Amino acid sequence: MLVDSHAHLDFYTERPADRDEVLARAQIAGVNTILAIGIGEGPATMHQALDLARSLPRTPTTPRVFATAGIHPQEAAHATSDALEKVDTLAADPLCVAIGEIGLDYYHVENPDIPTQQLAFTAQMYIAATGRKPIIIHCRTSELATPQAKQKYGSADAWADTLALITEHFKPTGLSATGAGIMHCFSGNIEDARRSLDLGFYLSFAGNLTYPKAQQIRDAAAFAPADRILVETDAPFLAPIPLRGQRNEPAYVAHTARALAELRGISPEEIAAITTENFHRLFPSTRPTEA
Repeated sequence: MLVDSHAHLDFYTERPADRDEVLARAQIAGVNTILAIGIGEGPATMHQALDLARSLPRTPTTPRVFATAGIHPQEAAHATSDALEKVDTLAADPLCVAIGEIGLDYYHVENPDIPTQQLAFTAQMYIAATGRKPIIIHCRTSELATPQAKQKYGSADAWADTLALITEHFKPTGLSATGAGIMHCFSGNIEDARRSLDLGFYLSFAGNLTYPKAQQIRDAAAFAPADRILVETDAPFLAPIPLRGQRNEPAYVAHTARALAELRGISPEEIAAITTENFHRLFPSTRPTEA
């Protein structure tokens, strides 16, 4: 069985039955747990993932869904006191197992300026620390930024800034000992992986692991220790090969898992068992209990 450690389930709204069909296909593909990311289209709708997790029946034919809550760096300008209080309130629910996705994104020129992003990120790390919740990190690498964004953000490096802020504001909480959180859709290099691991993070690999130009990601995926790797879809984005360009969905995490298994020289069944156990170790409340 597989876990999709990062999916935007509240984005499946094309038809009334769209989400139900997506979840059914996930279960058929062997995905029995999904972490629904609660950022919505901004703070006003960040509750939708938790609402979904609360509403889904716990049946053998439906994946178990847990949620997060957070303000994405693209929405950092909307991280008002009321929005941050909403994150804190949502995080108190047992089905909300993490804060995120939060972090820094210097990729798009439309994103808020660096101080605004960093303030929102730091504030949410303190909410997570108070609630003893892991954090889900979004870090969009600066070197791939559009020319306009490079002009706006200058020489600032999203990875360096993200890791520095975590070291200053989250590492002292002691959560690293049990798992600080997840580096979502990991796209850094081996040194970024090493520093993330040293801070107590798990590395989650998405469909871009399978892309021809993603050798840096594959190198990091081969380097990471077995007990700190996860797989995800980031659905409905980043569909893996052979489905690249299509709308992604949790069922497709099997393709990424298969690519990760091949990269590490083990079977798909072994990678499924390893990544599932890692997820439940990071989030103990998600571990299935015997009836």
